[in-house]
Amino acid sequence: MVGQSQSHALHNVGWLRAAVLGANDGILSTASLIAGVAASSASEGTILVAGLAGLVAGAMSMAAGEYVSVSSQSDAEEAALARKGGEIARAPREQLDRLAGIYVARGVTPELALQVATQMTAKDALSTHARDELGITEHSAARPVLAALSSAASFSVGGAVPLVAAILSPVEHIGWIVTIASLVCLGLLGAFGAKVGDADVAKPTGRILLWGALAMALTSAIGRLTGEVF
Repeated sequence: MVGQSQSHALHNVGWLRAAVLGANDGILSTASLIAGVAASSASEGTILVAGLAGLVAGAMSMAAGEYVSVSSQSDAEEAALARKGGEIARAPREQLDRLAGIYVARGVTPELALQVATQMTAKDALSTHARDELGITEHSAARPVLAALSSAASFSVGGAVPLVAAILSPVEHIGWIVTIASLVCLGLLGAFGAKVGDADVAKPTGRILLWGALAMALTSAIGRLTGEVF
């Protein structure tokens, strides 16, 4: 029971860290876009439209990228399971010995390994091979739609931070207020993500703040330069 709880906890940590990374991307890309457009002396309406368009485009890009990537993983898993099912049907004894060999490599005696493999195979041969030989489990199986929706949602939540900050800011101070609000949120998310992964807080938080500040500074400089030219 304890092992099962730990497995669920690790699974949830993986999704939580992915959500934090998606939110970081949403904050950083949307804030950088708003800061760049604001630096060009654009009108408030133009800044907000650019920020909203960037949020939607970024969320859809994240969703599409995750869907394509995880769909490829899902296709590979399905193909591997189909091949393994065929191998079990053609040579059940050979596959049984292969499974027993895996257990022996993990420290089980040959006699007990064969007994375990026989009992597990009798219950569900394909699932047993999928889990112990291919490393495919119910929790780790690829879910393209869920991955796409999760990425889009986390990006949108993060991107909403600089967009709301821009809406609430006086037009002449949008760039600075969005930058400060976004860096604060990036720092908090960086610290939270480090805590979730049981890592040192200072280094990952410092990295995300450094790269976040650099990204917004560069886009602001480009916005200011293009504003003067055009």
